[in-house]
Amino acid sequence: MNWIEHIPILVIIIPLLAAPLCLLANNQTISWFVGIFSGVIGFSFAVILLNQTIDGSILSYSLGGWNAPLGIELKIDLLNAFVFLVISFIALCLFFYCRDSIKKEIDQEKRPAFYAGLLLIYAGLVGITLTGDVFNAFVFLEISSLSSYAVISMGKDRRAFYSAFQYLIMGTLGATFFLIGIGFIYAMTGTLNMSDLAQRLDDVSNTTTVRTGIAFIFVGLALKLAMFPLHLWLPNTYTFSPSVVSIFLAATSTKVAIYLLLRMLFMVFGVELTFSKMHLGYLLIPLSIIAILSASLVAIFQSNLKRMMGYSSVAQIGYMLMGLSLMNITGLSATLIHIFNHALMKGALFMALGAIFFRLGTVSLNSLSGIGRLMPWTMGVLTIGGMSLVGFPLTAGFISKWFLVTASIEAGLWWLVPVVILGSLLAAVYIWRMIEVLWIRNSSSQLTSVKEAPIGLLLPAWVLALANIYFGIDTSISIDNAENIAIFLLGSTQ
Repeated sequence: MNWIEHIPILVIIIPLLAAPLCLLANNQTISWFVGIFSGVIGFSFAVILLNQTIDGSILSYSLGGWNAPLGIELKIDLLNAFVFLVISFIALCLFFYCRDSIKKEIDQEKRPAFYAGLLLIYAGLVGITLTGDVFNAFVFLEISSLSSYAVISMGKDRRAFYSAFQYLIMGTLGATFFLIGIGFIYAMTGTLNMSDLAQRLDDVSNTTTVRTGIAFIFVGLALKLAMFPLHLWLPNTYTFSPSVVSIFLAATSTKVAIYLLLRMLFMVFGVELTFSKMHLGYLLIPLSIIAILSASLVAIFQSNLKRMMGYSSVAQIGYMLMGLSLMNITGLSATLIHIFNHALMKGALFMALGAIFFRLGTVSLNSLSGIGRLMPWTMGVLTIGGMSLVGFPLTAGFISKWFLVTASIEAGLWWLVPVVILGSLLAAVYIWRMIEVLWIRNSSSQLTSVKEAPIGLLLPAWVLALANIYFGIDTSISIDNAENIAIFLLGSTQ
């Protein structure tokens, strides 16, 4: 067996081992280089895995020499290879970004531990994505969540500790529901391997125990991905967390939770059980509509830009859930494309907000009048990310919205089209409100000495901003892979 065959386990082990190395080194510079190394390795391996699965191949890696279903299995197909690519790309940009940001927002003695926490979050997210075992999905979910609580609480803002506590309570509830659901399912099937579960559930799918287990798992994941109305933890978490943590959570964490929901609903439990018999679509569609409209409306009235983007994320999650609930190839493609595109747009937006905070110590809209003329490169990233969020043509966000509109029409639910359009118009309102204050209003005399953000913050932010434009023009990676995955999930050859 050559080393390439060990990639599935290496991408998890490397950040797991890198985390204690940061603590042992107890040096910020060494920790930063360790993070960069982990990011480069992870992204390189993600590209390899995507190339290996792009033809429909499925890779299996058995831990300890015990083959599934008796042993723990890492299973890689096009779906999780695609999601892993998104996670690793954001993580790579983040590790380049975080050196300057952390100097501003994290006390010096806490910085090595902060890097260790980031690496553990990364390892947890990768583990969730690649595991073929439902219990290990829970384990990696908790690794990521517990590390998130820790790094959030390290912020200098006192409110960060409260946000971490709130996130801890809601995250613990979500994890508990998920674990209880796993227990119900295991009791009826005697297996935790996802592929084995999919086969054994056919015989017991009509039992109350199985359906109760599915309901618990669904609610647990709904809490983790901040599905309306279980989203209340998200705005505070994004607002008061250190900028690096806000970037990581906004661009990756909720996407991984949606990925896990997709895998459980479509590949483990099956469409017939979840959507035909349990009618989850009747729940998801109205909740997604409410999320899109209400969260977008609330975002308009926010003065803190991180909180504004937090409510925006709740709305964007609504778009993703709407796509998967339409139960057609175009709708699932829209969800997968938006996972990819939303990671790019929110990564760029939160990096720009982190750069503003670096210079001014605030992201309150009332304190930023005319800052665009003093920090034009930073505001350029914010503007491009905002345009993509709205769905302007030639941006990545437009592709997502177009597919969602098309999917709604194909499903015969034409009345969802005005919802998508209205959601975009509401997004345009709060994005324009932000741009008007930042670019058009006169600068305060107190801001005249403000300088542009350092290159260490601008470079990764612009990489993501330009990616929003590039993937709005060249859609071969996002659309082709998303459509192939959608066909795979639905078991169709259309």
